[in-house]
Amino acid sequence: MITIIKQDSRGKEVWRYPGEVLERSAEKILVAARFTRDDFEFNGMLLKKDDLFLEAYYRKKWYNIFEIYDRDDGRLKGWYCNIVRPAKFTRWYIACQDLALDLLVHFQGQPKLMDEDEFHNLDLSDFDQKMAWQAVGDLNQLLEDQRFRLKLEYKKT
Repeated sequence: MITIIKQDSRGKEVWRYPGEVLERSAEKILVAARFTRDDFEFNGMLLKKDDLFLEAYYRKKWYNIFEIYDRDDGRLKGWYCNIVRPAKFTRWYIACQDLALDLLVHFQGQPKLMDEDEFHNLDLSDFDQKMAWQAVGDLNQLLEDQRFRLKLEYKKT
């Protein structure tokens, strides 16, 4: 087990939860985690307590990717991508600082960029802003190239 720690842009912890390490390298860690909050509708996607999240974190990339599967029937719901500073991970934890921008992609749907207003209200350096927007571009390229399936990546290795 590993602990995943979500932090705000200043490094203050806002949420923590457990996950199981599926794959680990020097640059990437893939974990399986269960959604720990009560059921709620999020931008047209019903998130349920105990939905399976496959979560990829990277040491050098300015995003993470959550691939979401329904707890009841196992179907792929979509992807939730956080724009973050590169993750820090050890054997015991993963920590990442959220920069507010998010990309939500419903299965077989169009990506939706969210929280731009919140992003613009953060006190970020020019470098952080540049890297955040570059990460949005990188994620959109992954979508276009159809290289977005974490489960398939995991099965290949």
